[in-house]
Amino acid sequence: MQKTQEIIYSWGTNRPYNDYSSYFKKKFDQRVQKISIDAGFSCPNRDGTKAWGGCTYCNNDTFNPFYCEPSKSITQQLNEGIAFFEPKYKTQKYLAYFQAYSNTYGSFDLLKKLYEEALSHPKVIGLIIGTRPDCIDDQLLEYLSRLSKKYFVVVEYGIESTLDRTLELVNRQHTHAESVNAIIKTAKYGIETGVHMILGLPDETDEEIIGHAKILSQLPITSLKLHQLQIVKGTVLAKQYKKEPESIRLFQADEYIDLIVKFLENLNPQIIVERFISESPPELLIAPHWKGLKNFEIVAKIEKRMKELNTFQGKKYLP
Repeated sequence: MQKTQEIIYSWGTNRPYNDYSSYFKKKFDQRVQKISIDAGFSCPNRDGTKAWGGCTYCNNDTFNPFYCEPSKSITQQLNEGIAFFEPKYKTQKYLAYFQAYSNTYGSFDLLKKLYEEALSHPKVIGLIIGTRPDCIDDQLLEYLSRLSKKYFVVVEYGIESTLDRTLELVNRQHTHAESVNAIIKTAKYGIETGVHMILGLPDETDEEIIGHAKILSQLPITSLKLHQLQIVKGTVLAKQYKKEPESIRLFQADEYIDLIVKFLENLNPQIIVERFISESPPELLIAPHWKGLKNFEIVAKIEKRMKELNTFQGKKYLP
């Protein structure tokens, strides 16, 4: 019996979406691991500059590893993170991932000092800087552009939604126009530009969520992180959910997988997809509970569904 010829997509693999792990393997000649860092930053919607309390869904404890403590130096956090990963992968290099809160929200001199401390570590070959689109300026972008000539540098913007009404509802305190401006400006400086989106924020329809993919596809984005809306303890959204659970729609796993497939069909195939879901610690997660499904299991189900439907990232994308 004749074998079916394997499809190789425009991004160079047989996976039906442009996956981040394949991109990393092409980019580096060895295994590279991110080490999360909490440098003690805040956000302008948390400290009163624009608002108080932060985003309604946010609890940074959901993604900070055990070694991330702002009381520790950058070097100490890197050493402890490397000590955790090194027994498994002895030859790898590392990226310093400034993850907690808005990691460009400080004076230029402070930011430069912290970034350069991370890059001075002999096993660190680059920076990933998570921030907000309203916490960036030309001076910093010019500096990061210079760094990117020697190191791997990514600026990763949490934009969360392309709808201004949603951004206002969840207390983001920035607009979609600010997101667009930051993404375009960062890309013009030659810096790899990542974007973070939450799918299922309150009052957004499936059509509007798929619309996010179409809007993002027109922007110079390098990579994209997606995850489902989760209700976690210690957030404003948790209080709202407790009071009126029916007011917040939460996806079941199969619903989310189907939506992701449609999202990917409309997404520019040049955008690298880094993540589909987030896994909050069980002790903090209120809802939804997906019967213990892990990230890799959801990824496998998405890939399987796409192959069953004979579809792929960008199938419905219109330049």
